[in-house]
Amino acid sequence: MEFFTSLPKKWAVFYNTFANKNGYKEFLSGLKNTVIIAVLGLFIGIIIGTIIAAVKVIPPYKRLIRFAQRIGDVYVAFFRGTPIVVQLLLGYYVLFPAFGINLPILNVCVIIFGLNSGAYISEIMRGGINSVDPGQMEAGRALGLSFFSTMMLIVIPQAIKNILPTLGNEFITLIKETSVVGYVGATDVCVAFRYIGTNNYEFIVPYLVMALIYIVIVLFITMGIRIMERRMGRSDRVHN
Repeated sequence: MEFFTSLPKKWAVFYNTFANKNGYKEFLSGLKNTVIIAVLGLFIGIIIGTIIAAVKVIPPYKRLIRFAQRIGDVYVAFFRGTPIVVQLLLGYYVLFPAFGINLPILNVCVIIFGLNSGAYISEIMRGGINSVDPGQMEAGRALGLSFFSTMMLIVIPQAIKNILPTLGNEFITLIKETSVVGYVGATDVCVAFRYIGTNNYEFIVPYLVMALIYIVIVLFITMGIRIMERRMGRSDRVHN
């Protein structure tokens, strides 16, 4: 009961920090970084995942193809088998310095999240490619298109339609996983609300608001995915 009776006072303290002590600036900066990391990470992940998935579905007749598939397997095993926070720490404190690469923290986060997402999207995309009727590949090859051209122009566009909800889930996962970028000194939504809490040592309201912010973001993404699904469904019905 004491918790609820103290909420108005805690809310007043939170509002004062948010409005008058640059709390809102930290939040806007963190929200911007969260969106940048998630959106660019998903974009990089789609590119990497599509390439790996396309390589994996190629019949392994040649040694080079088999070698590329093994490299893809190792890549997927590493990024799916280790936590994202470990990947961030290894990338920022070990791998990039070892190669003499000095990048801003935000860029490092985008790259690591993109590499991580690529491993998951490769399996998602492979399932989407396998769900497309094999006759589509045969038809493309019969028209004189190469395997690569048929894959890029015919098969993968249909696969993306099939996996759109799963890609939406991956985007939501990336949004939530950005909460770990504070380990390497980047600012995101989580870090912003932690800053607000440490200014007055009142963490209850900031963390409740933070949870609400994440829920709202996820709801917007879910609505966007559903709108895209409906539009693609109408497009398919028109063409049929």
